[in-house]
Amino acid sequence: EVQLVESGGGLVQPGGSLRLSCAASGFTFSSYAMNWVRQAPGKGLEWVSVISSGGGTTSHADSVKGRFTISRDNAKNTLYLQMSSLKPEDTAVYYCVKSTVIWSLGPLYDFRGKGTLVTVSA
Repeated sequence: EVQLVESGGGLVQPGGSLRLSCAASGFTFSSYAMNWVRQAPGKGLEWVSVISSGGGTTSHADSVKGRFTISRDNAKNTLYLQMSSLKPEDTAVYYCVKSTVIWSLGPLYDFRGKGTLVTVSA
């Protein structure tokens, strides 16, 4: 059974930093690209970042480019999202999402975690 469990969310002040983690199990983690997707209150899903199966290629949405960094540790089956210079508009539930391929900029997803809430507020 595929399981994706996010952690690391919380309340942070504008300009602050957080690191999200996603513990993966039930599949060969190193064989698939992984994504972070977020959903702000009252809004739809927004893709944030993707990392290739081996970790050598990444891409980020323009809204977070230069502030967020996606990474992975295939030995630990864990995905990360380092977030800095956080803004109130980054407030959202952040989801870890498994791709069906080793790399894709398209929404080729099959499993999603339950999410972790990030609130950016003074």
